Amino acid sequence: MQIGIFTVGDVTPDPTTGRTPTEHERIKATVEIATKAEEIGLDVFATGEHHNPPFIASNPTATLAYIGAKTENIILSTATTLITTTDPVLIAEDYAKIQHLTDGRVDLMMGRGNTGPVYPWFGKDIRQGINLAIENYALLRRLWTEDVVNWEGRFRTPLQGYTSTPRPLDGVAPFVWHGSIRSPEIAEQAAYYGDGFFHNHIFWPAGHTKQMVELYRRRFEHYGHGPADTAIVGLGGQFFMRPNSQDAVNEFRPYFDNAPVYGHGPSLEDFTEATPLTVGSPQQVLERTLSFRDYVGHYQRQLFLVDHAGLPLKTVLEQLDLLGEILPELRKGFAEGRPAHIPDAPTHASLVAAAGGAKDTTVHAVDDVTGTTDREEVQV
Repeated sequence: MQIGIFTVGDVTPDPTTGRTPTEHERIKATVEIATKAEEIGLDVFATGEHHNPPFIASNPTATLAYIGAKTENIILSTATTLITTTDPVLIAEDYAKIQHLTDGRVDLMMGRGNTGPVYPWFGKDIRQGINLAIENYALLRRLWTEDVVNWEGRFRTPLQGYTSTPRPLDGVAPFVWHGSIRSPEIAEQAAYYGDGFFHNHIFWPAGHTKQMVELYRRRFEHYGHGPADTAIVGLGGQFFMRPNSQDAVNEFRPYFDNAPVYGHGPSLEDFTEATPLTVGSPQQVLERTLSFRDYVGHYQRQLFLVDHAGLPLKTVLEQLDLLGEILPELRKGFAEGRPAHIPDAPTHASLVAAAGGAKDTTVHAVDDVTGTTDREEVQV
């Protein structure tokens, strides 16, 4: 079971002080939060991709590469990579490069994005969001698995004899999750390829999450990837902890009440009852998180959003310290009753092993006469 955190990179005023952090402060805080996540023993740090204010999560590749240089063990991921508005050629190059820089500590979560104005900024039409996600991802897979790609589609210029470089580390592409809040099409896409499915699991009640995960599991089995309960599932989540539960409620309430997404709507009490948001003691967070299996079954990745709604960096780091204190019990709880046939979340090492070992995938110069290369595939 992989346990980690993700950020959406919002720049939100602190409602208790009225102060808004600068973009510089928020960017540097993201790095500090990621390194703290590794320090307490988390498995994953993921950053979103937003190109509109008030977010600083554009160019996630630069952020992840920088964090990769400051860490040694934690897996770096996205939440999400916009497969609709980002050229799949660029995605193929960027994340293969990060693979090499971090010795394989990277995977991706693909998503189509739902911010209408962003699409035309990148020359795309949001009304084609699903079609863009389908076509671009199909091309991305070919760019990672085929040395030379000839391709033609609807939404970008054709490719003729194109080789994406660098080639994926050890001949194995980064593992891909498909992230969604409410899109059955994205769950279907994940199931079709046998990829992972990550449900946002923040704004919706348990019944909706259950429905989406069950759809993905059924379709995963339908496409012949294995029994439904072996499908690769990830969940989001939110918490705010203090040693005393009432202190947690009192401290977090102004942040909740003024949060850009769910503020000025349901009460904190109603929202925590209807969604996975947990505000209370570490024991309450532990018990609530372990209860997620009651409606999705055993799953492989749990990521928490902890740095949103204007929370100051000091408070976020305190939240991570508290998470670190319950982390051993959280791992123990997730392991209890887990059937032996349920797979772990894929890692670079496990993908290389499944592929039969690492390969030297260097593509050398093409012979102008024969059209062949002098590339040799060497088992390591």
